Amino acid sequence: MKNLIILFLIMSISGFVIADEGMWTMDQVDKLDLQKKGLKIPLDEVYNPDGNSLFNAIVNLGGGTSEFVSSNGLILTNHHVAYGAVQRASTQGTDYLTNGFLANSLEEEIQAPGSSAMIIDEIRDVTDEVLMAGAKIKNLVKRQKTIDTKIQAMTDAIEEGKEDVTARIAAMYEGQQYLLYIYKRFDDVRIVYMPPLAIGNYGADIDNWMWPRHTGDFAYGRVYVSPDGVGRKYHEDNVPYQPKKWLKISTRDLNDGDFTMIMGFPGRTSRYRTSYSVKYNRDLYYPDWLTRAGDVINILEKAGEDSPEAKMAVAGMRKGIANYQKKYGGTVASMDKYDFLTNTLENEKKFLEFVKSDRKLKKKYGKILYDIGALYSDQIANKKHNDVLQAFGYWAGTLPSIANNVVYIVNEREKSESERDPNFSEKDVERNAERLHYRYMGFYEPVQKELLKYFLEKSTKLSVNSRVKGIDELLVKNNMTPTEFVDFAFENTKLSDVEYAKSLLKLSSDEVEELDDPLLNLAIAMYPENEASRKRGEKFNANITELRKKYMEALQLLSNEAVYPDANSTFRFTYGDVEGYSPRDAVQYAPFTTLGGAIEKDTGESPFDMPAKLKELYKKRDYGNWIDPDLDDVPIAFLHTTDITNGNSGSPVLNAYGEMIGIAFDGNLEAMLSDWKFDPAIQRTISVDVRYVMFITEKYAGADYLLEEMGLK
Repeated sequence: MKNLIILFLIMSISGFVIADEGMWTMDQVDKLDLQKKGLKIPLDEVYNPDGNSLFNAIVNLGGGTSEFVSSNGLILTNHHVAYGAVQRASTQGTDYLTNGFLANSLEEEIQAPGSSAMIIDEIRDVTDEVLMAGAKIKNLVKRQKTIDTKIQAMTDAIEEGKEDVTARIAAMYEGQQYLLYIYKRFDDVRIVYMPPLAIGNYGADIDNWMWPRHTGDFAYGRVYVSPDGVGRKYHEDNVPYQPKKWLKISTRDLNDGDFTMIMGFPGRTSRYRTSYSVKYNRDLYYPDWLTRAGDVINILEKAGEDSPEAKMAVAGMRKGIANYQKKYGGTVASMDKYDFLTNTLENEKKFLEFVKSDRKLKKKYGKILYDIGALYSDQIANKKHNDVLQAFGYWAGTLPSIANNVVYIVNEREKSESERDPNFSEKDVERNAERLHYRYMGFYEPVQKELLKYFLEKSTKLSVNSRVKGIDELLVKNNMTPTEFVDFAFENTKLSDVEYAKSLLKLSSDEVEELDDPLLNLAIAMYPENEASRKRGEKFNANITELRKKYMEALQLLSNEAVYPDANSTFRFTYGDVEGYSPRDAVQYAPFTTLGGAIEKDTGESPFDMPAKLKELYKKRDYGNWIDPDLDDVPIAFLHTTDITNGNSGSPVLNAYGEMIGIAFDGNLEAMLSDWKFDPAIQRTISVDVRYVMFITEKYAGADYLLEEMGLK
């Protein structure tokens, strides 16, 4: 009877491993019994830490994923992953977003400004080494700070003297385990083929997160290195990188029920969080974020009406915010629809009943939920204040963000090691300075001024206890309204010069203050409150991490099965089958969409403005080898039951033979609760079919040479 109770708790409290759930670390893949699930190749061809496997073809591309598809450094990813770099390239005078871009030779390939690619050289468990650093420290804040300092020292040591090496240590299971990832980094990525918006972003915001989907969400790039194989920034002498593994493009048919698998870099999930986290996010974080996002998008869209230059300048920021706007809105709707908070509370009640039934369990875990709840009260009290402070790190515009960063760096550098932020690194400062000019690409002063004005006014309209006192004092000192200060600041700041901004990083805090730059003065005025907020964050994170670790430990005690850690932008594996779903009563979605379906959506106006050439290809049925025999059409996208989230965008979808059949690019709106809970009935990955990618490449773009390079001709 007790075992039955445990099994019920496992399923209802954490939903550990059901159906195709799981974003698994690579050392767990051998526990998944993939051959029985449909895998047709040996497991060591998928992942072999001591050899060459499919794993070695996967590339981290900033906030997304990509993959090598030729021996000459050619990569595939999503159109929306490449979007920011192409937008930055377009600020030089040519609109590569709207019109697309095709390089007909290596010499014609252009820089992807700001893009950096990485492949994993080694994964190592360093749990003992990390935890030993804080083992004898009882104070949780000091312990966590010591651990963070140890992690920084370990990664700095690995990177020391190596131009193209990046190291990262990631906490798994809330700090029960620490894994070291050592990457080879490439700072020269070039654009090879970017379909026009009318293909790569067909449907835009209207179709985003929706099914049926008809978006050709793909783009090609190429990774370059020095002649001796060192990853370095752009140089005319650089040559295409020769990867030790690249993916074979599948020419097989793909059908409902077929096995699929994905490897990539999923961002963040919260599958094991408590009701306090659910309530905080549902009632505070998501609504506040959505309000802010809506207001900022209005500012960006209004600015974009002024000129093509303005529209291009704000395109990347607008697209990124709009994507999360729809996701978070869908998450709130799903939490309400499925009464997620109530269900979480009910599961926690059952959990406590079980824990209290055993004296030892009660002593160790009986107060966990209460203690977690107590920590959230401080978070709630300071949220509005923290939101405004954090806005000046991104939302309020490029120059205020850079000013804040300068003030942070010059002050941290002058602190003793015990007082310094453990995440501060001179190497990071140097690397970020080298890449600072990318922050200025697309800078458009009118919209930057409106963003700063909005957040200054937002601060002054908060209740007295939530206001940023530094902002109030600065405005009073200058006897200015937010609008007047913004005009004054942009007229008198020198931060619009990127070389000047870089030079500030070498100064002392006193020297920065003596410059009397209005935007630096704003950052200086906010610095004491930023520091207080950071220290509150340190305390909260140290305490909540310890409690979450215990809660995770308690949940694991209830399970005899393998448990995957929450996603945290580290390399993960997931698998599932091609399968449609039923979003609501009497509605059944098929797992494939086709070119014919895209034609049906065509209105001739954005975002459903299909190119005339593509319509002509459809009319003539000039499909080449890319027709699906069952659909009698070119497939565009397909659904499958793999478990992904943001960051997986651009990940390769592989069939049972390890061949590439698609590129993952989205989830479905009905399953927007997926970062919190996996629902096998409705959660689906939306992937662009590789046959559509090849069809567009060959028949629309006329880039036969790319197919030859990939071994398809």
